[in-house]
Amino acid sequence: MPWASETGEILLGVIGSPIAHSKSPQMHTAGLKALGIKGAYVPLHVHPGSLGETISSIRTLGFRGINVTLPHKVAVIPYLDAVDRSAEAIGAVNTIVNNGGVLTGYNTDGIGYVRSLKSEAASDLAGRRIMVIGAGGAARGILDALLLERPASVIIANRSREKAAELAESWSGRGDLKGIGLGEIEEYVQGMDIVINTTSVGMHPNVDQMPIDPDILPEGIVVSDLIYNPLHTRFLLESERRKGCVIHSGVGMFLYQGAYALEYWTGRPAPIKEMRQALLESLGHESRTGN
Repeated sequence: MPWASETGEILLGVIGSPIAHSKSPQMHTAGLKALGIKGAYVPLHVHPGSLGETISSIRTLGFRGINVTLPHKVAVIPYLDAVDRSAEAIGAVNTIVNNGGVLTGYNTDGIGYVRSLKSEAASDLAGRRIMVIGAGGAARGILDALLLERPASVIIANRSREKAAELAESWSGRGDLKGIGLGEIEEYVQGMDIVINTTSVGMHPNVDQMPIDPDILPEGIVVSDLIYNPLHTRFLLESERRKGCVIHSGVGMFLYQGAYALEYWTGRPAPIKEMRQALLESLGHESRTGN
């Protein structure tokens, strides 16, 4: 049911350290405006030592909710009253909803990513063979949501083969998972339908770096990158140019994780078009597809 307050206004925010770089305020401000909801979305620079005090203030000041970014996604959990299934499985929270002083943590990163991937590059993930590069926190969020889509198999490739194998083993009850080292990618990648980079390799300012050599990719598969700055990484552009791959950038994940958060806070469908436009404008880019 749609959210409402006595004043008809909503107070939202994002906490992190640092926080000045965040594009969430521009995106959510546009979302609130498009929904016709009065209120504010504010960035809050919170040092780790002040996290508990800040979460208490969320209740005191009447925030409807906040987003949580680095380095607080794990550390915030003990200060909450509850966490949902996804956040518990991933071990991290990126969205908090305040219901009358009861704070519940969610993780919309994974579901936001899958919603973006399905709407922009691969409409049906069931039966697909997927390779995930990286085994960190971002990979955990992606894997949790991907496994709900019932892919045929998922291979986790990581610099530390042991870490990839541990992650695959920990969720082996949810699907066909296997962990490998980066040196084994060429052996397995030819059987993949989708390859997803969850690492920071290629992120601004190191824009010339790539997680793997695109020449080893199969022709025409879907290649996705969680990075959204630059909007299209060298890895994506070279995969498209050399192998004719369908490419998918991280801007969609950022958009849809925010859309889910706004829907949790307001109980109304997020205005995706207006939020996307504000996000792209804040990044200083234009959408390649115009949508």
